[in-house]
Amino acid sequence: MISNSLFTGTLKEEVQSFGQIKTYPAGARILNEQSYIQVIPIVLKGSLRVVRTEKDGREILLYYIAPGESCIMSFLGGLHHEPSQVMAIAEEEAELLLIPVAKAGEWVKKFPEWTDFIFKLYHKRFEELLSVVNAIAFQKLDNRLLHLLTQKSKLFNSKEIKTTHQQLAQELGTTREVISRIVKQMEHDGLVKLARNKIVLV
Repeated sequence: MISNSLFTGTLKEEVQSFGQIKTYPAGARILNEQSYIQVIPIVLKGSLRVVRTEKDGREILLYYIAPGESCIMSFLGGLHHEPSQVMAIAEEEAELLLIPVAKAGEWVKKFPEWTDFIFKLYHKRFEELLSVVNAIAFQKLDNRLLHLLTQKSKLFNSKEIKTTHQQLAQELGTTREVISRIVKQMEHDGLVKLARNKIVLV
């Protein structure tokens, strides 16, 4: 069901007519790198994480997509018929509204409301990408890890974060051993409490 506050009027009618709602389990790949984009995903429930991977398998987290948001990277790639430069993964079970690329492009010219939606997303994602660049260039890894845990806490609306050291290492582009050492120090400093496959922010 599409939220009443997401779109209005004729745009909402067209979204309901041409969009397809689909549910994906946690961990499912919604979009692969170098694949051509056929649909634009809008998150209705759950969340997605968008990452960029290297040839050696390392990945770096770019941003999360929360309910009511979409992936601007997939929109731009689909609009210009270019392969995706990112990978989108369901962070938790996610219900998505899938919009055909052709319609997404058509609506930019037809509905100011849709254009405003896209530009607001672009602005938000641009700021988030600047934050990623700033963090990699200037912040220590322990600060980046604490920021990532805070992001996940807000995303799940819970201080209890279900994740593994390996998952955190992948998202920050480092090794599990380094993350384990930092997390233990954070526990010693009273910032977190540790449990099996779970970290609790204090």
